[in-house]
Amino acid sequence: MRPRPASRGARRALPLAIAAGTLLPLIAEAVPAAAATPQVVCSSARARIAPSLARDITAALHGRRSTTAVALYDRTTGTSCTLDASRRFDSASAVKVTVLAALLRQAKEAGRSLTSREVSLTTAMITRSDNDATTALWSQLGVSRIKHFLSLAGMTQTTPGADGYWGLTQITARDELKLMALLTSTNSVLGADSRSYALNLMNKVVSSQRWGVPAGTPAGVTVHVKNGWLPRATHGWRVHSVGAFTGGGRDYAIVVLTQDDSTMDYGIATIEAVARVVHRDLNPKSAAGKPYGRPARPVHTPGTLNRPAAAARV
Repeated sequence: MRPRPASRGARRALPLAIAAGTLLPLIAEAVPAAAATPQVVCSSARARIAPSLARDITAALHGRRSTTAVALYDRTTGTSCTLDASRRFDSASAVKVTVLAALLRQAKEAGRSLTSREVSLTTAMITRSDNDATTALWSQLGVSRIKHFLSLAGMTQTTPGADGYWGLTQITARDELKLMALLTSTNSVLGADSRSYALNLMNKVVSSQRWGVPAGTPAGVTVHVKNGWLPRATHGWRVHSVGAFTGGGRDYAIVVLTQDDSTMDYGIATIEAVARVVHRDLNPKSAAGKPYGRPARPVHTPGTLNRPAAAARV
C-alpha cells in the first residue's frame, strides 16, 4: 500500500476501560524494555490462558523473519497480551480507522451528523481502502484535529505523517489496540452511534481485504477489520492488520503490525499465524469459521511516496 499526500467486568472489569480518554494501562506497563529481546507478555483472569497464549504466539512467530508487534485483549476472560507493542511502524492504511474516528469526534463536538459526502468518503476509505477518499478527509480535518483526537484517545505513541503523507503516520500496536477498545466500549470520546458506524464499516470491508487477524475466527463471530500494506526501500514490506471481534459472547481485539517482510504474502502469513493461535486459545471449544479472502496483488508505481499527484492503494 502506498500513501497519498494531502493537498486534497472479569467480563467488563478487565483494566481496559476507557476513562477521560485513556485506557490500557496494563498494556503500556507490559511492554518489555527496549534493550531486551522482545518477549510475549500475557495476563489473564482465567487459569492457563495467559501461558498458553504466550507460548503459542511465540511458537507461531518462530523462524519468521518479520519484525512483529502484537497486542490483544479479551474482555470476556480478562486477558491481554503484548509483544514489542511500543515499536513504531509506518501505518500504511491502518491509519484510516484513526482518520474515521477523528472525523466522528469532530462531528460530535460540532453537534452534527456526517454529511452525505462524508458518508461516501468514509465508506470508500474503510470498505475499499480508497486513498483519494482518505486524502480528502485528511485534508478536511487537518493534522491539528487528528492530534486532538489522538490526545483524547490517549494514543500518545501515534504521530501523524508529515507533509500530508498520512500513510507514513507512526503507529504502535499499543495505540492501535487502544483504538479498537475505544470503538467497542462506552466512553466519553465517541458516542454509541459513532462507534456503531465505524464498526459497521469495518465489518463491510471487501472480501479481498479481509485477510490478516480474521484468520481462524470462530463461526458466528462478527469481524471488524482494517489492514494496511506498504513496501519501502528500508525494512521491506510493512503489512498490518487490526480487528475487533464481537457477538456470540465474544468481545476481543487483535493487532499485529509487521515490517521487514520479503513480500506482502509473507507479511500476511506472519499475521495469520498469530491470529489463528489467538482465536483458538481464546475460543477452545469453537470451530473456526470460513476462511477469509486474500488480497489481489496491489499495483505500485515507482516513486509514489515522493510524487504528490501519484495515486496508489495503501
